[in-house]
Amino acid sequence: SECQVGGLVDTTMGGCFAATGNLTIGVGGNHTIAYTYNSTEDNNNGRTFAGFSTGAKEKMRENCTGCPYTDFMYFYDYYGVDEYADHWVQSAFDGNMTKFTNGNANFSTYGFDGKEQAIKKGTAYMNAYMYVIREFEDALDICTESDNDGAVHAWDEGVCFYTGSLEGEDGSVMADDGKLLYQLADKRCVDYDTCPEINNGLFEDLAQGKQELMAGDCDAARETTKKITAQMYIPLIQGTMKYAYHADRLAGGEKEKAEAAAFAAAVLPRVHNASADAATTIYDNVKVGASKTNSTAVKSAFESVYAAIGITCADVGGLVNPSDGAYYPGMEPCVGMTNQTNQTNQTNQTNQT
Repeated sequence: SECQVGGLVDTTMGGCFAATGNLTIGVGGNHTIAYTYNSTEDNNNGRTFAGFSTGAKEKMRENCTGCPYTDFMYFYDYYGVDEYADHWVQSAFDGNMTKFTNGNANFSTYGFDGKEQAIKKGTAYMNAYMYVIREFEDALDICTESDNDGAVHAWDEGVCFYTGSLEGEDGSVMADDGKLLYQLADKRCVDYDTCPEINNGLFEDLAQGKQELMAGDCDAARETTKKITAQMYIPLIQGTMKYAYHADRLAGGEKEKAEAAAFAAAVLPRVHNASADAATTIYDNVKVGASKTNSTAVKSAFESVYAAIGITCADVGGLVNPSDGAYYPGMEPCVGMTNQTNQTNQTNQTNQT
């Protein structure tokens, strides 16, 4: 039995303590304390996915040592609200129009299939995603206070929120047992023939960052964190391009179109910081209720900002047709773009989208 109350609307009370009783404490059970409480009001969960977002202003923009955090500001500047992730999910639940500065979504155009994707992916890839980065940034803040153990603890929390409790012990690419960002990276690497690079490489960097924090080398840990956050955008880019292609070329319905919109919502602010034109191209083609989708334009727009994000064509790969193992036409990996691509080349490619 389980006790699930906290942030849930529909609760599970079977595993909760009874409303009244006695707690036996101590070696041999030699100390008993009588208690009384309201089981529906006094059971509080420590964290919720919604709380990851509703607490963002306090924890990521205003009241932290390193505030405002760089990646969070991409999203705050684009959406215009701190709790953008929670607002996206709640608007999808309610079937309403979001009230963002950019990137709005009118969920009244969706049925249950579309809303389901917006809610599920918004929860995992918008709410949880930014909080993972927040934990890494918090570790860096604590590092500057010479609290190495506290920094490592915060870092480990970030790793936990990236991975989730359902992933299993071996982290196998073929095991479909996770729900968060680790599992997403495993799914997309199969789609784009890039396994097992994302999670393997990411966990090497996570281990390196932990060692740097333990040694109190905050500057080195910050550089490692930048590399990690850049890599975390890759599955979101892959997801957007995959479902843009499904909507454009493979007769995708509301489900696939909603998946493209949700993945895009989780990465558009980062794209916008690199190129407003590229972000507009992507949004116009995959937004909620888009009248048509040009997957080639979406792919080109993303490729124009790879260097600015800090990723490469090889990192992203190409979308593979599972029926024959070949790349879908037009979805082959791009070539010739590295992390050292100069800004002139980025600008030229952006202008062509």
